[in-house]
Amino acid sequence: MEEPGFCVWLVAAGDRKTDAVRAIRTVTGRSLFESKLLLDRAPAAVTEPVWLEAAQDAARVLESAGVHTAVVCDWCERTVNRGDGPLDPGPCAGPWWPAESCRASHPPAKDS
Repeated sequence: MEEPGFCVWLVAAGDRKTDAVRAIRTVTGRSLFESKLLLDRAPAAVTEPVWLEAAQDAARVLESAGVHTAVVCDWCERTVNRGDGPLDPGPCAGPWWPAESCRASHPPAKDS
């Protein structure tokens, strides 16, 4: 069974625009010009669908530069909380994905 991907969305640029552009370049590999355009288009998807852990790592990089982000499931389009639980605890509406296995509903446990 194919797992859903998770996209990182740039919600707002924040106050540190130069740092934000550098962080976008780090995460995406885009040019300075393309990174600035992406920042100016917020809200916008920064990444294509990737594994949850990769999306969360990319979001951390962006947030450390002052960018406001969201990690969104590409199947059920719900925002995943990078904390202990989901922001939207409702059942997954994604195709072919059992609700009890949805990583947006049930993020993996953190390593202690």
